[in-house]
Parts: sequence; C-alpha cells; structure tokens
Amino acid sequence: MAQSNIKVAVQKFGNFLSSMVMPNIGAFIAWGLITALFIPTGFFPNESLAKLVDPMVKYLLPLLIGYTGGKLVHDQRGGVVGAIATMGVIVGSDIPMFLGAMIMGPLGGYIIKKFDQFIEGKVKTGFEMLINNFSAGILGGILAILAFLGVSPAVDGFTGALVVGVDWMVAHGLLPLTSILIEPAKILFLNNAINHGILSPIGAEQIRTNGQSILLLLETNPGPGLGILLAYCFFGKGTAKQSAPGAAIIHFIGGIHEIYFPYVLMRPLLIIAAILGGMSGVFTFVLLGGGLQAVASPGSILAILAATPGNAGSYVANISGVLVAAIVSFIVGSLILKTGKQTEDLDEAARKMQEMKGKKSSVAGRFTKQQGEVPASVQKIVFACDAGMGSSAMGASLLRKKVKQADLNISVTNTAISNIPHDAQIVITQEELTPRAQNKVPDAYHISVDNFLSSPEYDKLIDQLKNDHTTSNAKEEKKVAAENNTDSNDGLLKGENVFLNQHFSSKEEAIRFAGSVLVKGGYVEENYVEAMIERDNMTSTYMGNDVAIPHGTEEAKKNVLRSGFTVIQVPEGVDFDGEKVRLIFGIAGKDGTHLEILSGIAITCSDMDNIEKMVHAKSAKELMAIIQSN
Repeated sequence: MAQSNIKVAVQKFGNFLSSMVMPNIGAFIAWGLITALFIPTGFFPNESLAKLVDPMVKYLLPLLIGYTGGKLVHDQRGGVVGAIATMGVIVGSDIPMFLGAMIMGPLGGYIIKKFDQFIEGKVKTGFEMLINNFSAGILGGILAILAFLGVSPAVDGFTGALVVGVDWMVAHGLLPLTSILIEPAKILFLNNAINHGILSPIGAEQIRTNGQSILLLLETNPGPGLGILLAYCFFGKGTAKQSAPGAAIIHFIGGIHEIYFPYVLMRPLLIIAAILGGMSGVFTFVLLGGGLQAVASPGSILAILAATPGNAGSYVANISGVLVAAIVSFIVGSLILKTGKQTEDLDEAARKMQEMKGKKSSVAGRFTKQQGEVPASVQKIVFACDAGMGSSAMGASLLRKKVKQADLNISVTNTAISNIPHDAQIVITQEELTPRAQNKVPDAYHISVDNFLSSPEYDKLIDQLKNDHTTSNAKEEKKVAAENNTDSNDGLLKGENVFLNQHFSSKEEAIRFAGSVLVKGGYVEENYVEAMIERDNMTSTYMGNDVAIPHGTEEAKKNVLRSGFTVIQVPEGVDFDGEKVRLIFGIAGKDGTHLEILSGIAITCSDMDNIEKMVHAKSAKELMAIIQSN
C-alpha cells in the first residue's frame, strides 16, 4: 500500500509540473525560433532582433510558468499572486528561473487560496473588491520579497551545484549515464519537470555563454522511442505491429513522445532498450560536439533541426546522435521482442499510461480498436459502467430522451459491465472501460465517451440511427420506461442532504464527505465510503459539465441499505483528475429506485445554464427547485 501511495504521489507530482509547462509550450517555441534565427550564430544574425532573446527567457517564460502554476491552485487570483511571487526569484538571479517559477507560482496560489478561505463570510458587503485587490497585492508583494531574499539564492545555489555536476560529468565522459534516470522518468511523466525545470535553465545559461548546449538534447532526443517503435514494426504482433508505423511518424515528426509509452508498458524490459539508446545518443553528441541553441519543444526531429546551430558540424553531430540512439534501441528492442513471449494488449497498456499520467492522454485514443459501421436495425443500446448505478444511468437517461425526440423505437438501458446482455447491439462506456466492455461483448458496436453529460457522440449516433433505423421496438421501450419508474422516489432528495459553499483540497476529501453524508443518513454501511474511493480510482466519476457523481463499485451494492442522494455545491471547484468539479452528487442506489430522479439530474445537468444556477444557488431549497423543474 505504501509503495502504491508513493507511486501515485510521484505520478501526480509529475503531472502537476507538466501542467505548468505544457500550456506555455508555444512561448518556448517562439523563444527558440527567435534564438535560432537572430543570435550571432543563428541563421540570420540580427543584433536588434536578438535583443528579444534574453528578456523572453529571463522574464516571459518564468512568469508564464509562475502564473500557470498559481492558476492551477487557485484560478485567476492564484495566477496573479503566483506571477508576482515569481518576479522575486527572477530579479534575484542572473539565470533563467524556470525552477524558481515552478516553486513560487503554486506557492503564491496556495497562500491566496488559504487567505480567501479564512476570510470567507467575514467581509462586509461593499468591501469585497477592496479586500480582494489589496490582499492579492500585499501577499504577492511579501512573497516576491521572500523569493528575492531566500528562494532565489537557494535555487541559484542548487542550479550552480547542478552546473558543476554536469561539467564534471562531461569532463569525465559520464554524461551518457543521465539516460538511466531520464528515460524511465519519461514513462512517469516527469520529462517536463526534468527538461524545463532543470536542463533548460542550465542549457539557457550555456547558450548565453557558449552559443549552444548539449543538455537540451538529453530528454528531447526522439531516437530511443523511434527505435522501439521500429522494432514493433518488424517483430511485433497483432494490433501493436499494425499501429507502430503510424505511431513512429507521430513520435518522430510530431514530437509526441508519450505515444510510445504504451509499447514499453506492454513489455517493461523495453526500458532497457530506451536507456541504452539514450546513452548511445548522448555519447555520440558528446563525441561529435552536438548541441542546440534553443529549447526543442516538442521533441520532434523538425524542432531539433530548427534549433541546431547553423553549421555543418552541428547538423552532423545532432543527426548522428538521433540515428545512433534509434539504431541501438531498435537492435535491443528487437532482441527483447523476439526472445520473449509476447502477450500484447495495447488497449490495456494505453489505459495504464493514462492512469500514470493522471488524466486523459491526447494520443491514447489512437490505440482503441477500430470498428465498422453502426449495425442495421438497432433495437438495443446499453450504457455500461462498473456498478451500473451512476454514470451509465445518467448517460442512458440523456440518450433515451434524444431517442424519443428523434421518434426512434429503440431500447436504451444501463447496466454494470459484468451484466451487459449478449444481445446488446451498441454499447456505450467511458473510454477507460471500453476494453472491458469489448471483452464482455466483442460482437457489439462499442462507443467510447469522455463526457457522459454532453458528448458529441450522442448526436452523431442519433443521426446515424435516423438514417439507418428501420425496425421498431415499442414494446421493449415501454418495458424500459416501466423499469425506470417502478418505485417511488419521493423523499430521495432531501434538504438536509444538500450542502452549499463547500471547499475540498482533493477529490478524495470530497468523495469521503459525500460518503459520510450517505452513512449518516442511513443509506449505506460505512465500508461503502471506501468503495466510492475505489470506484473513482478505477475510472473517474467526473461526468462532464463540472459535475461528478461518486458512488460505490458493483461489489459494494450489497452495502446499500436504501437509495439516497447528497448534493454538494463547490463554487471554487475541486480537481477530479485534471477536471474542475463544482457540483457533486453522491449516490446510493438500491433496486433501481434511484433511477428516475437520477434521470432528472442528468437532463438538468446537460444544460450549462442549469449548472451555473445550481452553483450560485443561495439555499438548498433553491438548488432542489432547479433539479425538480426539469
């Protein structure tokens, strides 16, 4: 358990650092292009335009990182205070303060967040703007001074030690050993922290003094990943082999390194290929004098070529380092794939990668199984989730309404994945659960959605059904409607179970709060709360439209005593795996008695105007009225 908690903490930390950098990659690219073009060793040396280089790397990039870090913690006010605090480390140092910004930005957001929580409800009407502005200014100013006096010298000392260490490694030919740390760190999504938090500041300083830096090639080299993907092209099997050529193009040309992570996760020994490839590439860069004169972001061969100093020797060195890394990782990867038993499940590996990343991956959808057309004469559509009581019920309610509006006689039901009927023609699940549903009913047409409340897949499916649907199933539809309205839900939504203006530091805290309400209300047994945590860890209970519906696992249904709800308003929001949630509906469902009211909640929450009304409701009665009016 302790090892698992450490793993989760490392993954979340890496994801948070990445979230500070990734939104600002465009600024890194702009600085890189200006540097590569106009510095004295650039393609078009221009003394006037080269004046942009230093201010951008010293002020613009750290401020953007600091603002983004603060905003991640406490929205706009957090971003402003984070940027003010970041100025302290910038002015207090002569080197680019990316690492200092990663510290002060989130710290500024955290301090102002705690201040706002402390004064909430204590400020007299009419003084809100005055307090807000002065508090941000005063706290930001104090943090900037503390950063200037304390944090900046500390980061300077740390960076200086790193520079000395790097110089020592270069002098003794040990720089290739950094790949032992860097290549595995990529799989943990710590690559942006390493590249932009440590390597880029030192590299930027080396560029200012030497015109180029080899450090900027350590993490961005696409060679190791390319070699692994090419090994799959020749020696892989099934879907992995078929998808590897396209993945290689995306990785090498597009610079999206995470696309090769699932291939490594399928065969963990391939990390050896990545490490040896990385070490060989770094050795080649050192031997031939490779380096970049700007940050290459993303790690595409095109970005590397654009940031390469404009002389033949540098191009030969950098291209050779990439090729050598690819060749070595290809050879080692091929041996691993040929000699070991291959039990490849690319879908499962992609799912693991998303779990490690802590949020949806932009490339994971590429690995889902391809399907043909929507089947003709559709009679049964099934929404499926783990327990069949929450997200699938809401999704089914919304699609059922759309089916009715389109005058289609099609059965739309919801169930747990383990209970999907074998005659289901179309199965709709969250992306992370699609592989399980495919294993359960491989002959069905599967649709993956990431937002049960407002997925465009619903309207797309309805359009297809309207064009192709030729049979009716009115009898079954009536049966479904009857099933979903069997028991009375009077009293399920009670005023004492509605909580306004709540604050939570994490989704786990929010889920536990919802669970405790259900326990106190006599709806569930105490161990149901742990099942709610387990269910969300399995697949996020975020539904879209700032709504989450935490509930238990399928196994925990036996711990439900009677159906019940709690509604929790979180105006400032709480993070659910990178998504902001402002309304939480805690659910306990028994014998389907909760489905009718859940259907109403789903329809209400599908409209963002209703979401805003509920988030700003001033009383439990007002919030309940909004739900009941739909």
